[in-house]
Amino acid sequence: SILLIPLGHGAHGATFGPRVLLDRSRSGRRIVRGETQEKFTNNPNLSNRERRYSSLFFFSPRRRYRTGTESNRTMEAFAQTIDRAVQSNDYGSISAVFTFGPSSWQSIGQGEQRSLAAHFVKAAVNTPGFLPAAFASAQMMQVVLETLGHLPSTVDGAADNKLRQMLFDYKVNEEGEYSAAARILAGMRMEDDPGSVYFTKPSDKCDVYVKIAECFLEEDEIAESDSAVTKAGGVVESIENPEQHMALILRYKSTYARVLDFNRKFLQAASRYHDLSQSSGDLIRAEDLLLMLGGAATCAILAPSGPQRQRVLGHIYKDERLSQLDSLPQFETHSTILSKMYKHQVLGKEELKKFESSLQPHQQAIMGDGLSIMERGVVEHNMISVSKIYQSIYVSELALVLGVTSDKAEKIAAAMIMEGSLFGSIDQVEGLVEFEAEETANAAWDRSISSFCVELNRITDVIRSQ
Repeated sequence: SILLIPLGHGAHGATFGPRVLLDRSRSGRRIVRGETQEKFTNNPNLSNRERRYSSLFFFSPRRRYRTGTESNRTMEAFAQTIDRAVQSNDYGSISAVFTFGPSSWQSIGQGEQRSLAAHFVKAAVNTPGFLPAAFASAQMMQVVLETLGHLPSTVDGAADNKLRQMLFDYKVNEEGEYSAAARILAGMRMEDDPGSVYFTKPSDKCDVYVKIAECFLEEDEIAESDSAVTKAGGVVESIENPEQHMALILRYKSTYARVLDFNRKFLQAASRYHDLSQSSGDLIRAEDLLLMLGGAATCAILAPSGPQRQRVLGHIYKDERLSQLDSLPQFETHSTILSKMYKHQVLGKEELKKFESSLQPHQQAIMGDGLSIMERGVVEHNMISVSKIYQSIYVSELALVLGVTSDKAEKIAAAMIMEGSLFGSIDQVEGLVEFEAEETANAAWDRSISSFCVELNRITDVIRSQ
């Protein structure tokens, strides 16, 4: 068979040299150089397929492929240019290498581009005085981001991770771009293999994930923050000597509580905030601990009614520091409202105005029934408070107490009865809500004992009959 192949090989911008005829005959292999297309296409020994195949080579665009030696020389020239420019802070020369054009890194192959990007990253990180000053240049910022996206699988000394950390600090401290900083840090390569240059201890991993979650929270990007804090939760239990990393663990717990708060999981957030508020004062200031207690009170008030909320309200109500919240402007009504909720006292609209003004935007969302989160929580609380006072009440009167329409009062009562948070029934003919006394813990225990004894007697009778 006869094959045509071009001389040389290389990357973009090269041209074909003379054609090569490879004649695999029975007598052996013979390479004929410099032959013309006419000689090949007129060869009677060629099949139609081989003749068409040879035409493709002769009529292809004339380009000269770069040889391995030329490619190495080009790489060396680029590397020398980068080294000189980094030493002299010549941002223009560095930018010229990593932009589009015939004399830029686009003239070399993909693998060589990755090697060149790694060379720049190492030079930038290891050259004193180059960073972080270079980040102030728009040209250099573009080059840094471009090279970070075109790296090989491993960079010596994990220089890319060091560059990401430096860029993260610059974005946060100098530009205040929290979301962009978080995404840069999220690209860090962290591995569990101690032999890898990217080996990262669990405490360092947790620190990275917590930083990412904190930055996303600053931009109200809750889904991304939730994902990062979940990853932090997966490694926080693996931290060795946790007593030496208590500051990091407290940061994780605080961030997790805030994520729960922003996700409107107020019951869980209240428990987390209250646990944090009881932390040691050596690591957290007393003022911050009081703010955590205020956050716990806020979330407990907003949480859906039920036995679990009542337990959380009880924990916070019994906290000796609760009255100190009155000294903080954003929490001055919280202790009063929380105490009334714990004691099942009806809350009026007037005393809720100041509390509502202290809520954050995500805590003021309107629910599907047209009520805000606070209004829904207060209405459910007042419904239970009314059930403690009355055995029955007309729906119209109940609506006046709750501050809603009669239809809405009936719907809320029906929903709470179905959920099991309210014991009672609704007589729609009479327009009456009848409440049933909630079963006490002792009564439930007695009923369980009686049921057990009856079942035990039944089994005994069955055994005797056999």
